[in-house]
Amino acid sequence: MRGFSIKKAGQFLEQVNNDITKIDLLLNSSGLEIMQQYIDKGNSFYIYPGEHPEALEFYYIVDGHVRCEDYEGEKSELNSGDYICAQGLEEPVHFKVLEKVKILIFSSEESFYHISEKLTVLRDVAKKVEYKDRYTAKHSQRVAEYSVSIARKMKMDATHLKRLNRAAFLHDIGKVNVPEEILNKPGKLTEEEYKIMKKHPADGAAMVEQTYYKDLAPIIHQHHERLDGSGYPDGLKGDEILIEAKIIAVSDTFDALTEDRIYRKAWTPQSALEEIKAHKGDLYDETVVELFEEVLREEGKID
Repeated sequence: MRGFSIKKAGQFLEQVNNDITKIDLLLNSSGLEIMQQYIDKGNSFYIYPGEHPEALEFYYIVDGHVRCEDYEGEKSELNSGDYICAQGLEEPVHFKVLEKVKILIFSSEESFYHISEKLTVLRDVAKKVEYKDRYTAKHSQRVAEYSVSIARKMKMDATHLKRLNRAAFLHDIGKVNVPEEILNKPGKLTEEEYKIMKKHPADGAAMVEQTYYKDLAPIIHQHHERLDGSGYPDGLKGDEILIEAKIIAVSDTFDALTEDRIYRKAWTPQSALEEIKAHKGDLYDETVVELFEEVLREEGKID
């Protein structure tokens, strides 16, 4: 019938699907998009200020349980039947998925294809890394979570927060060029093997320079630099290092220490933090370390 249509469950115009989320585009007509999104437990998502302040976004929680935290630190619990309206948003809002969530999204501006492009790039790069080193994919997701939590305490603006989140997720992609026998070696690396491993920040930066994410390259390039110049690949010092890279450095080190590796057992969160604090000011930024301790305490990882 003209002007009327019925779609059955499971039908959609287009879909983006990766290990973290699935988004179905259900309708795109007359400036209105309707999407259905599924996000697995334990993941986070954000509602960011839009490019057009007058644009309206409406989120209806069909199933699941999420915790919302705004830029001022106010927290709310959302369950099935609750909904969110965003229009003229000035700061990003963070959501943590406590139980797998299904959300119906209405947007008065086209956003699906922008989301699709971003997620497709992330998925393709992440899968390349995962193929070489399955540890890295989950590690990068955790590093992104820690990094954003620190940045939110620093009141980092929406633009920088987005860049940090993406850079943290992609910081180790250069490891796709490192042979598996080096990535998974149970013993200490030889000097030559270590030289190869130290190439991954520059290799990762070079990879993203060829994509939509080229603005992330400097952060990825610097994530192993240290304040005293002892880091790599360029031996940068102090203020030569981007704040985003300083944040990732702390998050990356903590997660690496607190996870089992082939060559050692995981450290406790408290002992890993103490190790980082012992190098506060020489290897790691003091403010970043102090704020990270607050994050860990709030998350119940330390007393």
